[in-house]
Amino acid sequence: MARRVFVHPGLPKTGTTYLQSLLWANRAALAEQDLLYPGRSPRQHMWASMVVREHPGVANRQPAVASSWSQLLAQLGDWAGTGLVSHEFFGAATAAQASAALAAIEAGGEVEVHLVVTARDVLTVATSYWQEYVKHGFAGADLDEFPPPTDPWDEWGWPAIDLEGVLRRWAPGLPPERVHVLVVPGSDAPREALLHEFAAILGVDATGFTTTRARENGSLGVVEVELLRRIGRELDGFTAAIDRGVWIRSYLSQGKLVPRRGERFLPSGERVAELRASAERAVAHVRDAGFTVHGDLERLLVPEELPELRHPASVTDAELLDAAVGTIAGLMTDVRRFRRENTELRKQEAARVAAAAREVAAARDGGLRGRLGDAVRRLRPPRP
Repeated sequence: MARRVFVHPGLPKTGTTYLQSLLWANRAALAEQDLLYPGRSPRQHMWASMVVREHPGVANRQPAVASSWSQLLAQLGDWAGTGLVSHEFFGAATAAQASAALAAIEAGGEVEVHLVVTARDVLTVATSYWQEYVKHGFAGADLDEFPPPTDPWDEWGWPAIDLEGVLRRWAPGLPPERVHVLVVPGSDAPREALLHEFAAILGVDATGFTTTRARENGSLGVVEVELLRRIGRELDGFTAAIDRGVWIRSYLSQGKLVPRRGERFLPSGERVAELRASAERAVAHVRDAGFTVHGDLERLLVPEELPELRHPASVTDAELLDAAVGTIAGLMTDVRRFRRENTELRKQEAARVAAAAREVAAARDGGLRGRLGDAVRRLRPPRP
């Protein structure tokens, strides 16, 4: 079994996608430094979080989902160095589920388990997470109502982003020096600062790692997010995760609306005050517990002075119409291109089938002629 295992349960919107994509791209380099990032893909860690959280959707997915957690554990069990489990949906687990997950890791022998929680101020996290919620085609919760208190299997609920709650559920039983709170560097820090700080906690030197495959999530503006939220209400047939991920999030949101680079937005003043109080409680808990802090803990507090930003409820119909017209124009261009590409592919396929049919006919005809020739030769009288 791995001697040390680092569990990274989020938080969401703290650079997790960026970290996971880069760590996966550098798995070979990590292994050379004795660190295993197990699984067939980062998605297996997401599936494993569903198993740990006893998500009812596991039963409706492919068999690989149900076995994902046990497979990660098996790979860690075959590794003698350091291991990493990372996905932001783990954070929503209940205390009992978190305890069971850590116990499963420790069951392989004497394992030194560490918890690494990446964090930023909860106002930024909540606002960004609502935006991600809308990007996936969901429209049920307004910004000021999000995220709702929900069951642990709902990764879009408050338990997933509540720093204090995640620490209270995941950290009990671990020495405080093995509970790491990594404050995400500010926008003025070098782009790769988060990668290097996270890697240092794992005991890895990320110098020389490839960073060309980094995935980052672009931001929607206030008009664009409201437009997408209203579109989401009408997309009744887009219920499958792949439909939401491929068509709503990747194609429409990231491909068409994010590039518009709209205005930033914030919740109402009342909601900001609630989140500010939550941040203060979380920071106090981290200090009182004596956890290992990487970065400036004060940066997790919500500033008293905030920029004057709009609320999505302020978006006018005229603004929505303008954004919709530009978006529809882009969609029409894509539909035309897709149609032309499909027409060309059909022509190529028809030509391929016709060529194959001619080859079969020629082979059949050639074979028939050959058999007739053999029969004629057999019927000829032998030469004297």
